[in-house]
Amino acid sequence: MAMPISDEARALAQDLLTFIDASPSPWHAVSTAVKRLQAAGFEALDEGERWQPKPGGRYYVVRGGASLIAFVMGEAPLIEHGFRLVGAHTDSPGLRVKPRPAIGGDGVLRIGVEVYGGPILATFSDRDLGLAGRVAVRNATGFEMRLIHFDRPLLRLPNLAIHMNREVNEAGLKFNKQTELPLVLGALSEAGEGEAAFRALLAARLAVPLDAIRSWELAVCDTQTGNFWGLDNAFIANSQLDNLASCHAALSALLAARTGRATAVCALFDHEEVGSESATGAAGSFITDVLSRISGAQGLDAEAYRRALARSFFISADMAHAYHPNFPGAYEPNHRVMVNGGPVIKTNSNQRYSTGAESAARFMGYCERAGVPFQQYAHRTDLGCGSTIGPMVAGALGISSVDVGSPMWSMHSLRESAGVLDHAYMIAALTEAYADS
Repeated sequence: MAMPISDEARALAQDLLTFIDASPSPWHAVSTAVKRLQAAGFEALDEGERWQPKPGGRYYVVRGGASLIAFVMGEAPLIEHGFRLVGAHTDSPGLRVKPRPAIGGDGVLRIGVEVYGGPILATFSDRDLGLAGRVAVRNATGFEMRLIHFDRPLLRLPNLAIHMNREVNEAGLKFNKQTELPLVLGALSEAGEGEAAFRALLAARLAVPLDAIRSWELAVCDTQTGNFWGLDNAFIANSQLDNLASCHAALSALLAARTGRATAVCALFDHEEVGSESATGAAGSFITDVLSRISGAQGLDAEAYRRALARSFFISADMAHAYHPNFPGAYEPNHRVMVNGGPVIKTNSNQRYSTGAESAARFMGYCERAGVPFQQYAHRTDLGCGSTIGPMVAGALGISSVDVGSPMWSMHSLRESAGVLDHAYMIAALTEAYADS
């Protein structure tokens, strides 16, 4: 019999859907998070200025527009209790607009895109697509970065009719990434009009002159909003559940956590889907820079900082592969995790996940204290296992770490699914982790 779903769990799931709908790109996700942090009294820090965080103080810092680290200073000396960190990533796989995207000819204006990460490309076809991201706009002193979002049907990737692709149901829907992914934007009488038409679209949306548009980072996004579905509305569907669900859970836990003895840190990174090797990625210096500056502001020398790290713990929160009954052969038989079955502890002996026996047991304890179930996942041995930010952050900081996530279906699809109960479970477990001193 299905577990009953409380009003609180439904409210948290609805808040997640609202968070995602307001965050169609990594830059929007950070902007949405900042609004919530500011409403809760968090103070913005500038990397170019001196930091003076105080015990019990609440702060955040943004790097590159799409990565954010928020923290609540512990009441006790940092050297005694260290950091309690939760990390997630703001980016999702998909399509990104090229710098000179307009493709004219044949009376149709198409927009050239580049594949970002590993999306399921077929899920972008025949859907109402928009654009979201940021644009560099010229101003009197140089330029400023402006967020932009077209939330109406603007672009489309029309399928080729089955009459010209007779094997599509047997061979699968496939697209050549260079020649078959450009998205239809409109009709043009002359090929040369395309570039000006696209720039004019951006300029009109931002209410700036055409020549003010300098450059952009734009992601193709879904225009369908999130919703509940299934028997008793036990499931949710939206784009970017991987990994905005983990971002929302980490942020919600930090906002819910009481000031404790340890310093609580929520780190949301860009570029996980493409390897994290960037100034704003988890493999860059952002997390080490922030933690070392917190330590330095507390008067700790290098030795004391290392002692604080030795007393710290990191939870890497990224979504997990739920068991799909239509494809039982895709899963390790003893590790079939179920939607609405609780947070998933992910383990891989080759260190694709950072979990060890000790860190797994610690997270199990958080779940037990929060009164939520937990599950364990291992990938099929004969399939390549994905990875996430856990190993790289744990390696850079030299601290104990566990990789966890909420179970989901259709990972890397434009439209993903997860469980209502699981999101509430994850928030409860992470809240308990922040309380651990």
